[in-house]
Amino acid sequence: MQSVLARVNPWLNAFFRAVMLLCATALLNACDQGSKPAPYQPEFGNQPQSLAQGKKEYLFGVHPLHNPKRLFEVYGPLVDLINQRIPEIHLTLEASRNYDEFDKKLYARHVDLALPNPFQTVNSLRHGYRVFGKMGDDAMFRGIFIVRKDSGIHNVADLTGKAVSFPAETALAATMMPQYYLHQHGLPMSAYEARYVGSQESSIMNVYLGNTLAGATWPPPWIVFKNEHPDIAAQLKIQWMTEPLLNNGLVARDDFPPGILNKVAEILFSLQDSQEGREMLARIPLSSFEAASDTTYRPVYEFIEKFGKSVRPLKE
Repeated sequence: MQSVLARVNPWLNAFFRAVMLLCATALLNACDQGSKPAPYQPEFGNQPQSLAQGKKEYLFGVHPLHNPKRLFEVYGPLVDLINQRIPEIHLTLEASRNYDEFDKKLYARHVDLALPNPFQTVNSLRHGYRVFGKMGDDAMFRGIFIVRKDSGIHNVADLTGKAVSFPAETALAATMMPQYYLHQHGLPMSAYEARYVGSQESSIMNVYLGNTLAGATWPPPWIVFKNEHPDIAAQLKIQWMTEPLLNNGLVARDDFPPGILNKVAEILFSLQDSQEGREMLARIPLSSFEAASDTTYRPVYEFIEKFGKSVRPLKE
């Protein structure tokens, strides 16, 4: 059978030789390692096996709104839609394990398009990105504090000397805005233990498990958590919430083709006009994306300035 295929497709001979070599190498490696299992390496998406000649590849980075698996479930269909509607390009979704990893990718200009939080959005402008859109529903962009229903927490002062979980130092809605809220209500950071636990879900779970007395997050991850873990969520509640700010931004690297960017923007800003698009938005959850510019985020600059002066110093 192999010889017949080889006559039809000569390159298969080389292919079979490569496969045999890879198998032999893997066997040797397994023998060298003995019974020691290979370290787990998470997979962040399926890379295309081949692309049509002439297609240009681009990366779309989304900050850690969810864990990587959940992120691909939510944003994968959206990226697929863009690839279907703009056949001359291939857009690949780039997830990150945590905020630090995403920050490094964004500020190193690794991604072509990105969905950063507002703090990362304004920082990205210094690295050659520009704002072309944002998430709608600004009223949803606020910090919330989750506590156990049996915690006995009533006032901010009840957190004095206690541990409070936050996703990451650079999470705006889920960390910076809640920390500013505590400061405004008489609880400076020196009065409680801030634990940065890596993700929105982890911040919530630390409260449920009793590792922290309160945990900060923001509404979309809490909504998703309640839907996916109703038994756990039933033992938790929102204790306080902050004032809202501008929602997450959409940015493009300064060398991204304007014509392609216009097509991407048109797709994103019209999702709410179709049943398919509304289903994609519901998974986020979000009602719409909308046009925006660098100047749209001026209120974020003002908040960051206040936060840096009154709560804690900020680093990019």
